[in-house]
Amino acid sequence: MSRSAPVLAALAVLVRGQEVLLVRRRNEPDAGLWGYPGGHVEPGETALAAAARELREETGVVAEPLDYLTNLDIVLRDDAGGLRHHYFLAAVLCRYLSGTPQAADDAEDAGWFPIPRILARDLPMSADVDRLLRAALAHPGCGQG
Repeated sequence: MSRSAPVLAALAVLVRGQEVLLVRRRNEPDAGLWGYPGGHVEPGETALAAAARELREETGVVAEPLDYLTNLDIVLRDDAGGLRHHYFLAAVLCRYLSGTPQAADDAEDAGWFPIPRILARDLPMSADVDRLLRAALAHPGCGQG
């Protein structure tokens, strides 16, 4: 098994009114699945700043990072039990400022989706997308409505 450290990444959870912004991932892991915009945290960059940067790079949407919602420890193994990927994801609640989603960077599609559809998992999506949305909706800074 590989002994490399987990990769720190940030996810931008963005609710606007009764919709949430998602991207369809172009690359593994989770290629073809819908999830939150996000990616690697650069050295010297906070996960809050990385979430806003990745959101802008992947969708063109500008948002203000507000708060950490939770962390996800994602460990993916191959058939023999060896380590394929290990990500430590910081989910960041963001407030929409401007922009219309346009897929770019490693997103193959981007768009706003109705909250009930995501909570019902009525879309091929990454694990925990609905759970992170519930956390965002419960946060006082969400601004839903």
